[in-house]
Amino acid sequence: MEAPRPSSRRPWKPTCLYYTQGKCTMMNDAMHLEKFGHNLKMDLPVNASATDKFKPQKLDYFLILDLEGRVEILEFPVMMIDAQSTEFIDSFHRFVRPTAMSEQRTTEYIEGKYGKFGVDRVWHDTAIPFKEVLQEFEDWLGNHNLWKKEQGGSLNRGAFFTCGNWDLKTKVPEQCKVSKIKLPTYFMEWINLKDIYLNFYSRRATGMMTMMRELQLPIIGNHHLGIDDSKNIARVVQRMLADGAVIQITAKRQSASGDVKFLFKDRIR
Repeated sequence: MEAPRPSSRRPWKPTCLYYTQGKCTMMNDAMHLEKFGHNLKMDLPVNASATDKFKPQKLDYFLILDLEGRVEILEFPVMMIDAQSTEFIDSFHRFVRPTAMSEQRTTEYIEGKYGKFGVDRVWHDTAIPFKEVLQEFEDWLGNHNLWKKEQGGSLNRGAFFTCGNWDLKTKVPEQCKVSKIKLPTYFMEWINLKDIYLNFYSRRATGMMTMMRELQLPIIGNHHLGIDDSKNIARVVQRMLADGAVIQITAKRQSASGDVKFLFKDRIR
């Protein structure tokens, strides 16, 4: 089966990271439009001829999340895809400004991490505190009828998809403590792609790069740039759905104790 891959009709170009955050002011600049992409759907096409193995899913939407930042969260990218058709629906992307790290340490960290991709200037221009990111993210969830603040609880008809447990088991709770906010209820359950991959293909994959190599999916963009990693993880999910995988929640956090219960017997530890 042919795997979903970037369109061959036109050369791939990097996505405008001002655009992904709703802050691009150059949509009428021909040179800018020629250099940068402004349509994430182009990176996540669906192969119409590879749908014969699709299985019905219990969920309607998957939110592929891949955080960046070890000390504090620096980038919060989400790709929303239709769980039934694998089509790209929408994205949410924000660079996150640390609140506990010193300005000097933050600058050095950003230059080291994002400078190599040439996007450190974008980060400095657009990054906002994590608390504000979540406020904007909740508005985005509400616009898609995935969650309502007054109702709380888990996502409606959707679930987060991460490559590993670290993002939601460890990092988001840590960042919430640093930012002095309560852990939102929609972060209480998630799907670990590594566990789904293991149980479906009967192969252990240590990360996204291993999966893409085994599935013969070419990497697009820069590894460890969150927006690009989330797109590549979404492409792995698209491929697995096309191959007939049935996706289930793999981990749930107990609201009272905070302990995480892992739901698969065979899982990546």
